[in-house]
Amino acid sequence: MATSPRWLDDEQQAVWQDLLTVVIGLPTLLDRQLQRDAGISNFEYSVLARLSMTGSLTMRLSDLATQCNSTQPRLSKLMVRFEQQEWVTRYPDPDNGRYTLATLTDAGRQKVVDSAPDHVDQVRRLVFEPLSTAQQRQLGAALARIAAPVREHLGGH
Repeated sequence: MATSPRWLDDEQQAVWQDLLTVVIGLPTLLDRQLQRDAGISNFEYSVLARLSMTGSLTMRLSDLATQCNSTQPRLSKLMVRFEQQEWVTRYPDPDNGRYTLATLTDAGRQKVVDSAPDHVDQVRRLVFEPLSTAQQRQLGAALARIAAPVREHLGGH
């Protein structure tokens, strides 16, 4: 015998609709800002920023794809464009030739440095300024609780 679905109550439905608005709308607004001010997408910025946050400015492409929630083919296409812009270099991993490394060049690092201030301002305006410090902490705790099983289901990202 089939069981009837457990529907969301009104409060849960309101939270879910707000979450959908943020999940769908926030990337769109970040893309618009970055395209306007830096000529790159939010995804492109996130790839450059991830590389810039490593001590060596270098990552394995497979790890970079995982951290940026990208497929390897999508990231490989982006790397071709980044190499044409001279923002990254790619080469075989000397420790394990089955992997490819990407290193952020000086020009790529400068692109992140130039793009970051307006991007961070947009993130502050849209995500943090509407919240008190206590609400920011609560949001962080709530998102961490939601993110853990999502990461687990995605394969440990």
